[in-house]
Amino acid sequence: MDTSALALCQENNMPVRVFDMHKSGNIEKAIRGEKLGTLLGKDIA
Repeated sequence: MDTSALALCQENNMPVRVFDMHKSGNIEKAIRGEKLGTLLGKDIA
């Protein structure tokens, strides 16, 4: 993801989850909505 894509997400209030996709099982955890990595965005609870 480049800075332009991140800026577009920010402008449209779309959160972005940053995690290690090379670690086994992490993509599945992210899809399931499990707490994983760091969540970037405005007003995230």
